[in-house]
Amino acid sequence: MPADAIHIEAEDKMQKAVEHLKIAFRTLRTGRASAGLVEHLKVDYYGSPTELRQLATITVPDPLMLVIKPFDPASAGDIAKSIQASDLGITPAVDGKIIRLQVPPLSEERRHQIVHQIKEQAEEAKIALRNIRRDAIKHIDAKEKDKDLGEDDARKARDDATNLVHTYEQQVDEVVAHKTDEIMQV
Repeated sequence: MPADAIHIEAEDKMQKAVEHLKIAFRTLRTGRASAGLVEHLKVDYYGSPTELRQLATITVPDPLMLVIKPFDPASAGDIAKSIQASDLGITPAVDGKIIRLQVPPLSEERRHQIVHQIKEQAEEAKIALRNIRRDAIKHIDAKEKDKDLGEDDARKARDDATNLVHTYEQQVDEVVAHKTDEIMQV
């Protein structure tokens, strides 16, 4: 595997790590109703865990309300149980064939807890990025040892991996800043 291929593979993995973080941030409560809060919840549907978005339509009629309309009205109870069991802290109200979720406004203390949680997830993402860089450098070192890569090329490839990690860490910081601003707005 040439140095370019190692670089491309590392960049792809880093991109996926940042995307994973963005998806994780979508599930955090911001004090406003968002379909992202519940769409990835797993519901025990006839014995198999299924994402809520595959079982129902999720609408946001106003900033503090989510309405879930199951495709199969019989699954409303299972959906309500999954929401209740999740760590959202929102109690579902089942109105026959639909489920309503009233999203309460966040307290200042809860906002700070969520920001702390965001920073922990961001640090995990940065650790993942550094691990990807470490693996890429191991590949580069192995290529250099096997004489498949010259010393100068290996040094340049290591520097490229380090620059790549800095670029993606900066993206993580931007995502964190945006999400923190979103949560701290009153």
